[in-house]
Amino acid sequence: MNYFWMYFWIVVYLGITALLAYIAFRQTKSNRDYLIAGGDTHPFIMAMAYGSTFISTSAIVGFGGAAAAMGMGVLWLTFLNIMVGIFIAFILYGKRTLSIGRNLDAHTFPEFMARRFESPFIQRFTGAVIFLAMPLYAAAVIIGAARFMEEALKMNYATAVIVFSLIVAAYVITGGLKGVVYTDAFQGTIMFIGMSILLVTTYVKLGGVTGAHEALTALASKVPAKMAATGHQGWTMMPKFASPSWWTLVTTIVAGVGIGVLAQPQLVVRYLTVKSGKELNRAVGIGGVFILFMTGVSFVVGALTNVYFNNTAGKIAVAMVADPVTKVPNIDKIIPLYITQSMPEWFSYLFMLTLLSAAMSTASGQFHVMGSAMTRDLYQTITGKTDITNVMTLNRISILVSLVISVWLAFILPGGIVAVATAIFFGICAAAFLPAYTAGLFWKRATRLGAVASVLVGFFTSMFLIVFVHAKEAAALGIAKALFGKATLFGAPWTVIDPIVIALPLSAITMIVVSLATQPMADTHVSKCFSGSSRGPVQA
Repeated sequence: MNYFWMYFWIVVYLGITALLAYIAFRQTKSNRDYLIAGGDTHPFIMAMAYGSTFISTSAIVGFGGAAAAMGMGVLWLTFLNIMVGIFIAFILYGKRTLSIGRNLDAHTFPEFMARRFESPFIQRFTGAVIFLAMPLYAAAVIIGAARFMEEALKMNYATAVIVFSLIVAAYVITGGLKGVVYTDAFQGTIMFIGMSILLVTTYVKLGGVTGAHEALTALASKVPAKMAATGHQGWTMMPKFASPSWWTLVTTIVAGVGIGVLAQPQLVVRYLTVKSGKELNRAVGIGGVFILFMTGVSFVVGALTNVYFNNTAGKIAVAMVADPVTKVPNIDKIIPLYITQSMPEWFSYLFMLTLLSAAMSTASGQFHVMGSAMTRDLYQTITGKTDITNVMTLNRISILVSLVISVWLAFILPGGIVAVATAIFFGICAAAFLPAYTAGLFWKRATRLGAVASVLVGFFTSMFLIVFVHAKEAAALGIAKALFGKATLFGAPWTVIDPIVIALPLSAITMIVVSLATQPMADTHVSKCFSGSSRGPVQA
């Protein structure tokens, strides 16, 4: 590898990123600029910022590795990402969020929820959940970037984690959301180019579209016995219905992320950065194509790595990344290994920038949201202090604190955790926030107590299931084992059914039942929320 050219392109990339962050820094003069980028972002920039924040190394490295292990069934997540994460998100949720958010002068997701339901508690609780739980997702993004830097640059993993995290923190701290969306748009463009080339090159290398997929189908006979026992039937087939693999793929990978995207705080705030619903309409096509290429390419190439490794080494992908002692595969290493072994040197440079862009764009959004959660949603609501200088200073300190927590998690989390950690956070957000958020947008009869009860039931049900029932997390945490003498409180199939399957419906039912049983909110408040909406609120 020619390290001169590799570092040359890294310096150019970081130089452009720094320039955009500096421009944003010069334009950031108020809370509105820092929190929602001034509210006048161009639809192309908004769409690319939304998409690049949504798609991170979790999608490319983590879920690409999951596709290498599970197969093409992961593509159902691409379908949900586009239909739910773009079309439904922009057209239905985005427009109503923008309208109500402007009516209530909301600048963050917790603040939006609190002002819609007139509940300071919701703002503080939601802000606390974001600040305490999002580092898990941020750590997953950092791990994905660091693993590729470790593989491509032959850099020590610990060094890669620290270098990457400090670079992201630098421009988020200085530029606020303006810095985030400007750099996100630039990084999203690099991601689109890199993934497009990756798809074409992979198919050419494996004998074309038909040849590659036929070869992948033929590998079904090489499914290891342990994987077959969990329901794996080959990389071009869905797992056996209701098998452990099927439950994991459908409930954790597909539903957890595909539905959870609607209640992601770092994405919801993007709706507030444009002038009107017209900009959101214009952003749909851009965002849809971007997500198709980012997730679709990652999942297809991830599955096809089995063909490449079988042709070159006589092994399937998971066998290539198995620990030599424990034999446990680290699927987070599959995509980095495939790139470094199969692609020309120049593409390794480009893909390195692609992954850095994916990781930096998502991590910047995460750190910005965690910082604003601590300052705007906790500190300001408790103290009542709004001085812009003090608030922005505290915001920057909060970002550093969240960075330290995320880096610590990146060092202690086990291998193969990227996709799982992402799905956990998305699932928690869906169960805790989505029913109340949806009701706040579309249901006039939704009440403050209904929203509070829904948020609490969704969050604590998710946490109970994660700690005591869902085997992947419960066994790793060991709390159930320490308290009750067994890894999980219940047996199959509950140990492989994602918490979102139980927690989200309970949260939604709670929202409806409690709202109908409690006093409606004042008509004047509801009218203020929905004034100017393109559609009136849904009546009970």
